[in-house]
Parts: sequence; structure tokens; C-alpha cells
Amino acid sequence: MRMTREMSPFEQHRFSVAPMMDWTDRYCRAFHRHLSRRARLYTEMVTTGAVLHGDRARLLGFDDLEHPVAVQLGGSDPGDLAAAARICADFGYDEVNINVGCPSDRVQNGRFGACLMREPALVGECVAAMKVAVRVPVTVKCRIGVDDQDPEAALDALADAVLAAGADALVVHARKAWLQGLSPKENRDIPPLDYARVHRLKARLPHVPISINGGIAGLAEAAVQLAEVDGVMLGRAAYHDPGLLLAVDPHLFGEAPPALDPFAAIEAFEPYVSARLAEGTRLHAITRHMLGLFNGRPGARAWRRHLATEGVKPGAGLDTLRDALAHVRRAPAEDGEPVAA
Repeated sequence: MRMTREMSPFEQHRFSVAPMMDWTDRYCRAFHRHLSRRARLYTEMVTTGAVLHGDRARLLGFDDLEHPVAVQLGGSDPGDLAAAARICADFGYDEVNINVGCPSDRVQNGRFGACLMREPALVGECVAAMKVAVRVPVTVKCRIGVDDQDPEAALDALADAVLAAGADALVVHARKAWLQGLSPKENRDIPPLDYARVHRLKARLPHVPISINGGIAGLAEAAVQLAEVDGVMLGRAAYHDPGLLLAVDPHLFGEAPPALDPFAAIEAFEPYVSARLAEGTRLHAITRHMLGLFNGRPGARAWRRHLATEGVKPGAGLDTLRDALAHVRRAPAEDGEPVAA
């Protein structure tokens, strides 16, 4: 499912789904691809140590239909990042992204993620090493600063260092990360959003593709941001309400969506599900990413309940998925509304 039209670096990042630990695995990405051809998809963050020494097929394997798909790496050693980037590029990823935004204790202890906002020169060295190692774009996802840093100086320093090293694009989560005193979950909500700081960065760097992330709840808000920056990255909003991805291609790219509605999307997704089941994958590993597809529609609760209770059982298969879908198809009739086609 590769692009039929070559896009500029600015267009390539117009809309993306954020890398999210425990969520954006290969099954999630395959599902999202059936809702949007154009969205750029990202893996969960994978550390350089895991790439260099772990089960690469399990960690990095993906289906061709996921393109365009980027891998996000966590690390701070230029040599290790270069080696890991080369491995990822050989797997066929369209982009290698370095994480300079995750605030978890585990990440800090490994000297990567958001704590690298304090070491822009090192991040620049990492990017330079990765650029030598691979031909695919190398990008950086960062915060506007950490702890008591001044976001004006911190973000400029990080951006200037990585761009001088050859970074192809920046994705900026428009919040500080507080490495002391806030949990990773709290760091996604409590530090105030500062979209204007990212807008100022873009105004200063008009020739650099810059995307914004953090707190964007839907495509209407995304459209507002696209008047100021080149791209928007949605995380939790896209995961919890994946149906909104069906509007990405028509609203943001002027193209028809891959499916007319969620029902058609599931029908198109069935061959992928069937193939994974035949390989021994449990149905729940796939359908856990689909629970929010019908949010706001009659039958959505029954859909979620059926998949959550029946989809986890040994031997659950396509019939389980279809039975869950039947709850949504029947619901409008029960409410006196037209039945979905």
C-alpha cells in the first residue's frame, strides 16, 4: 500500500500517528492503515540495545501494507544509534526517528528520551552518525524543554544542533517534561501546552519540516495547527477514536479514504486478521486496538464488551469479530434509526 504520488518532505509529515508504548505495535499500525493511506505511522519506541541484541524479527517486523512507516529509536550512543538505524533501514522502514521526549525513569536511567534536551550537542552527534549510516530520513521527536529550562533557549539549541547534523524533520511535543515530580502519564497532561512556542520555531525555520504534537483532539484542531506548522501528530486521540482516521485523507489530503465507513474498513481488514490468526496470533492482540472504532455510535458499548470478553478466549476468530460488529449493525434499528449498510 505504498504511495502512488511522490510527496515532498513537508507533505510526508502533514499527518501522523504518534509512537505510543504498548499501543502502536504492528497490529495497531495495520489497522490504522486500513483507515488512512496517507497517515505516517510510527512504531513503539525500541531501544538500541534491543535492536542490536534482541529478537529483531519480533521487535521490528512489519507488513508491507504499513508503509509509510517510521521506526522510533531510543538511545544516546552515536555508534549504537547508527548501527541500529542501519538495521532498521535494512528492514525497510521509511524513516528513523530518535526519541528526545519520553520522560520515564527507565528512559532517564538509560540516558535517553527527554533528558537529552539538556545535551543538544550529543543529540547532534547521534543524528550525524545516523545520517552517515542510512539513506532514509532521520528525524527527531522532542519536547520544548525539561524542568527549569527556558523553552525559548532549550528548543532552539536542540533544533539547531540536530539540523546542523542533518536531521530531516522535527516533531515537537508542545509541553515541557518534568523529569522530577511527575509520572510519565502526568507529563502527558499536567505541563501546560505551548503551541505558540512551536509556531515561533517554525517561523524561524521556514525551510524545515516541523510537526506539532500534544493535546490535539481531532481534525478540526489539526487544521488550525496546519496554518502554522507543516504537520500534526495525534496520539491518544487517534488511538482511542480511530474512526477519525477515516477523515484524514479527504480532509487533509483531498483524496478518497481507503474505506467508506468503519464497516467497510473492517471488511477490508479481515484478510489481514485471518492471516495473523493462521500464524498463531491471538485475536485479542489485534482487536484490542479496535475498541474505540465506533465511539459515539449506537452499539459501541456492546462492540467493546463483546471483543473484550469473547475476543480474549482461546480459539476466538473472525466469527467473534463479526459477531461484535453485528451489535453495531443492529443497534440503530433498535433505536429506531436506519440500519448501517
